[in-house]
Amino acid sequence: MDNLNLFSLANKTAIVTGACGLIGRQHCAALAEAGANVAVADLDLAAASAVAAGLPGGPHLPVSADVTRPDSLAAARDQVLARFGHIDVLVNNAAINDMFENPALAADLSKFENFPLATFRQVLEVNVTGVFLAAQVFGTPMARQGHGSIINVASTYGIVGPDQSIYRNEAGEQTFFKSPSYPMTKGAVVNFTRYLAAYWGPAGVRVNTLSPGGVENSQEAFFVKQYSAKTPLGRMAAPTDYQGAVVFLASDASAYMTGANLVVDGGWTAI
Repeated sequence: MDNLNLFSLANKTAIVTGACGLIGRQHCAALAEAGANVAVADLDLAAASAVAAGLPGGPHLPVSADVTRPDSLAAARDQVLARFGHIDVLVNNAAINDMFENPALAADLSKFENFPLATFRQVLEVNVTGVFLAAQVFGTPMARQGHGSIINVASTYGIVGPDQSIYRNEAGEQTFFKSPSYPMTKGAVVNFTRYLAAYWGPAGVRVNTLSPGGVENSQEAFFVKQYSAKTPLGRMAAPTDYQGAVVFLASDASAYMTGANLVVDGGWTAI
């Protein structure tokens, strides 16, 4: 057996939600490089078109998709099936990592005691309901055809609680608190994966979680330093650091893996 062929996604169709974000673009690129036809799904169709046009191989398909709306997801599914005839991989990547527009208010509003209910509900709707709906809409054709791989993207904060001290600047000021909504919703994603793996296992659909660590993306220098100091590998992730994990989970290289949580975090949760 040629082990490298296990990672091939030739003749597979993969859909990535939230495909135009920092990590979503990298998921799309990795799947395309492995040979998949990629449906680039995002709220912003123009951005999705640009991402799809820049991917290797193909054909690739940009689609507009709002993960909180069943009708939007159904329309996207129908487009993908009309173009490619089947769906083999779903990367449930769309999510909100809540931030506050006004930095002067961030420290106060991000406290658990003050956290806005409207913000909590918005994060819950995208991060949990959106994962549920996308899995339901895109996973059902997989179950009917007897095979498929669903990858639910969670976070290290779905496994451990946030260390609020890394959000303090050099003067000891708490610039921001990691909110309650993000860890709560990402923890739900991890256990939803287990549910769906048990439910759809007999239908040949594998469901796994990918839990990434923090990605360096122009954060304040004090935060990058403090995050890196808590990580055994001594750095934050690069946007490309999850490409191999996505291809592994999507492909036959992980054929006997379901219900698992693949943690790729530089060792953050190991200590």
